[in-house]
Amino acid sequence: MIKQNLIIYKFNLLYHILEELDLDLNFKINFIDNKDSLKNEIIKHNNYLIITNSKYTDIGNHFVLENSPTNIFKLIEKINIEFLKLQFNNQSQMKVNNYTIDINSREMMINNTKLKLTEKEINTITYLSKSKKPISIDELKAEVWSYHSDIETHTVETHIYRLRKKISNTFNDKEFIISKKNGYQIK
Repeated sequence: MIKQNLIIYKFNLLYHILEELDLDLNFKINFIDNKDSLKNEIIKHNNYLIITNSKYTDIGNHFVLENSPTNIFKLIEKINIEFLKLQFNNQSQMKVNNYTIDINSREMMINNTKLKLTEKEINTITYLSKSKKPISIDELKAEVWSYHSDIETHTVETHIYRLRKKISNTFNDKEFIISKKNGYQIK
């Protein structure tokens, strides 16, 4: 299991308390006291959480411990919950070309423009994005819609047509999902 990284920023007292408990914790603890060192430390890790005793608007993945002293067991529980939230949020987003797809909120985003999608649309984009080659209509029927290939339906074509239209209208992108003679593909 990959250890999570807890970065304590400009909060020396908390660092020393948690350092004493280090062997019993399921995260690695680092103390940082300046912004440049913090930036360098963040670059090294994917899985990190920053604890401060003051609010910093330019720092992500952090929470402020305002009410100290606090029960150490509640603090460790809170840290673990924050790590779980970060893991959940990280798993819910994926990049497809220049777009961010948020699976939980079913949104497709670029810059400040968002598009709400249905679950089937998210599933279609996710499935298409995992392949470098065109995906046949029969494969999409089976894998996304759970239809048998011998059933005559134009569900896939209709959904793809509507999805392409939504993306084109919102992002002015007519080339996100392209049609090939042997299926559909995300360019």
